[in-house]
Amino acid sequence: MEQGVRGRRLGLVVHPVRDTAATAAVVAGWAREHEGHVVGLQRDAGRLPEDVPTVTEAEFLRTVDAVVSLGGDGTMLGALRLVVGRGIPVLGVNLGHLGFLVELEPRELPAALERIARKDFTVEPHLCLRTGLPGREAVAFNDVAIARVPGRGTVSAALSVAGQRIGYLRCDAVVLSTPSGSTAYSYAAGGPVVSPGADTLVVTPVAPMSGISRSIVLGVDEPVRLELMESSGTPAVEVDGIDAGPLAPGSVVDVVAERDAGHVIRMDPGGHGRRSRVKLSLLDLPLLPDEMLELVPEQLRRKLTPQAR
Repeated sequence: MEQGVRGRRLGLVVHPVRDTAATAAVVAGWAREHEGHVVGLQRDAGRLPEDVPTVTEAEFLRTVDAVVSLGGDGTMLGALRLVVGRGIPVLGVNLGHLGFLVELEPRELPAALERIARKDFTVEPHLCLRTGLPGREAVAFNDVAIARVPGRGTVSAALSVAGQRIGYLRCDAVVLSTPSGSTAYSYAAGGPVVSPGADTLVVTPVAPMSGISRSIVLGVDEPVRLELMESSGTPAVEVDGIDAGPLAPGSVVDVVAERDAGHVIRMDPGGHGRRSRVKLSLLDLPLLPDEMLELVPEQLRRKLTPQAR
């Protein structure tokens, strides 16, 4: 079993703001004990322990056998985009809030690393969206959104699927999401929850004023084209929630789904799915986190919040 760890190199991708040094030190210490290696990216040097060497992105991609993401879903998405299409598995450790994509809490990390050494885990494939924008390309594992910029008019676009014109949209935004991204922006706009095991692409209009007014679920092999009408405003493109720049009227956006573009390490797929469903149901409650805590019996509440004692 140790033969699977010796000489292997783990790559660390860390949250850009949160303090991740303590959790990174756990990974580095475990690797040393198992004669493995840990490296980080040069851009993250200030947020990693001093004994973790940093390398260029090119060397990182060329040499790591697996990636450990320390942060929330955003950090995990960044790690998946970084290694897209390379078959490098990514383990997510949640240092954020809800966390739908990440599975582990920091306290669970040591046991999970031991299980990885024994190859006692599964790999969950994720499809991505490869997006052709004017003069550039982008990759998303959650969603691509063409969103209205305040004061610059609504989004008006013609939608084509597999070369056939479907209709037009006039709305605040158009969201194209993967199954894993269906519980993000698309869900907030009234889109469906899609099983992570489904090969689909969802197109959801946000606050539609005319044209297509409901989500459309497409096959993964059906390429999508959005053509901004000359009457459209000048929206922004968001890729996994990150601003990818403006679009001018007349611009064309092509989106193609790609299977098995990312690989997520799962320790307990069933448990992760159950927790995600609970988290999703909590988002529908009209209560703030502090208000939900009031529903918990006082004895249990004191265990959850020691400062309440």
